[in-house]
Amino acid sequence: MSDSYIQTGVGGTMFAGPDATELVRAMMLRSAIKAAKMGMMLTRGMTMTKSMAMAQRYTGKKYKRGQADIAITDLTVWINTMNCSLPRREG
Repeated sequence: MSDSYIQTGVGGTMFAGPDATELVRAMMLRSAIKAAKMGMMLTRGMTMTKSMAMAQRYTGKKYKRGQADIAITDLTVWINTMNCSLPRREG
């Protein structure tokens, strides 16, 4: 395991290390998929197909463009698992 951790303090929350960075990326990807489902495109290059391909890297499952709800559910499981496994630091 790497030296990744989540540190909380008065100034905010810090996600430190490669595993914590991947956790934040997955959370942002899940938000982007939710926005795309509502018709909002966060960036011009981030299509639903590309979002599904990125979700596959986290979950290991292949998604088609119309399977956003399944991808969101699977990403949520991955995020919750990773969130519980990373140590927390106060300070």
